Amino acid sequence: MESLTCPSCGAALPVRDPGLPYSTCAYCQTLVRRAAGSVEAVGTVAALPADVSPIQIGTTLDRGGIAATVVGRVRWGWSDGSWNEWFLRAADGRAFWLGEAMGMFMLTSAYPAVLAVPAVRNFADGNPMARDCTVKAGGKWLTATDIKEAACLGSEGDLPFPTLPSWTMTNVDFRNAAGDALSVQRDADGTTAWLGEWSDLAGLKPGNLRQIEGWTKPGALA
Repeated sequence: MESLTCPSCGAALPVRDPGLPYSTCAYCQTLVRRAAGSVEAVGTVAALPADVSPIQIGTTLDRGGIAATVVGRVRWGWSDGSWNEWFLRAADGRAFWLGEAMGMFMLTSAYPAVLAVPAVRNFADGNPMARDCTVKAGGKWLTATDIKEAACLGSEGDLPFPTLPSWTMTNVDFRNAAGDALSVQRDADGTTAWLGEWSDLAGLKPGNLRQIEGWTKPGALA
């Protein structure tokens, strides 16, 4: 793994994914932007609040035979709580997000085609999304069940966007009874859409989980 040097504290700054422009220094919380072999400090990231997630940087997951590795995390907060979003990269270059909240996981990959759907396009233009709005994505009908304004609470590892405390987004989660999931997110960089499914931890076939004192792995993972 390539390693650069943090421009603020001089600590080693591992480069887990050369294709991503931002890294968070694990020692001084400096947000570093990488470009053309150079590094630049662009601000300070909030320290991540403590949680008990079994996922960590370096955890591996398997989705339909495609193995992907966690290279970064964002912690998002909203008026009623917070959740993790882990960024993963597969060997073939594909990117995934793993949303984690209350012991459930939503694994998704980019699905820009849904941005052409009128209701989603209207949302991307800065308008509200109606709760119970139904859209078709990947041949599946999904309904908007969760709409919230969220702010970045901290980050670690390598990520595609700057995770400063001022970074905010509007998040809309769609789902259906079959467990399919669609996440549409609007932030300062634009609007993205991610399609996938909900799963328990065992269903993700994880490797290199974090060891948590007092936590016993589910039977399928032991």
